Amino acid sequence: MLVIKRKVSESILIGDDIEIIISEIDQDKVKIAIDAPLEIKITRKELAETYEFNKIASEKINKTSLSDVKNKLKGSKKEK
Repeated sequence: MLVIKRKVSESILIGDDIEIIISEIDQDKVKIAIDAPLEIKITRKELAETYEFNKIASEKINKTSLSDVKNKLKGSKKEK
């Protein structure tokens, strides 16, 4: 891992077409601007991890479990 110190308005180049610019530094947060070609996908890591977790969880659901949920919902409506 490469660690680089930067000040506000300084930047980092990745390859020839990606520039990371330090836009603002405020207490414990850093705001960055990313200038990259449109075909480059940029995603916050925590969103990518959540997406993968949800994808895996949804693949584990099968028809039997959906049927069980449906029956439980029907049962809870009859109790009211």
